[in-house]
Amino acid sequence: MAWYSATDQMGRVVELKARPERIISLVPSQTELLYDLGAGDQVIGITRYCTHPAQWRKEKKLVGGTKRPEHTLISKLQPDLIIGNKEENRREDIVSLEKQFPVWMSDVVTFEDAFSMIQSVAALTGHETEGKTMITSIQSAFSSMEKFRSLTVLYLIWHKPWMAVGSGTFIHSMLTALGLVNVVANEARYPMLTDAQMTELHPDLVFLSSEPYPFFDTHLKEVNLLFPRSRILKVDGEMFSWYGSRLAIAPAYFNSLQI
Repeated sequence: MAWYSATDQMGRVVELKARPERIISLVPSQTELLYDLGAGDQVIGITRYCTHPAQWRKEKKLVGGTKRPEHTLISKLQPDLIIGNKEENRREDIVSLEKQFPVWMSDVVTFEDAFSMIQSVAALTGHETEGKTMITSIQSAFSSMEKFRSLTVLYLIWHKPWMAVGSGTFIHSMLTALGLVNVVANEARYPMLTDAQMTELHPDLVFLSSEPYPFFDTHLKEVNLLFPRSRILKVDGEMFSWYGSRLAIAPAYFNSLQI
């Protein structure tokens, strides 16, 4: 009999025989979530991109990247639960890993998806009460957040080629929650744009995300040539795209932006 049985956000049934005590997280934002839920003693492995909490990079086994986890090392660690994400992890890796271990997958596009993920991970790990408290805290933080008065925005995540954030993404949901209007909302997910296409957009704001591409001051100058009338800001990509416990502190960051 399973201690816990649940359908993950990709519609897969995951069964656990007991509370998991050997967890591997393949997603940075969900690694931080596990820490903030109080599941630190249960986590044995994380990816090299899991930067929060910083001390876990020395305390936990690094099992490769989000896109290329080290299967041999994961097998040696014998986890009783692996937590991944549809967008962050490759399907072929998950298909291989789930043949040996229970794998719970998230698929987060909206705030409701994020809340469902938090509560599910909390229940999976035996921290359901902490999950409910966290969601209440996040909802309270966003309810008191200042909005940006329907300003239009272009959110860039890559250079050469330019890549922006369109609809069907959590970042788009975040921009909408901030009261911003995404100028490429008619494009799905992460459209590539030419310089000519960019100049036709005329956004009030251009956000250069800190991840996955490391935009520098030289890029500010380049973007300014394309958008001489727009306000251009380098922004913390974690605050816009991490859909776990970081949501509780994101509103304070958004309120600090000089717009």
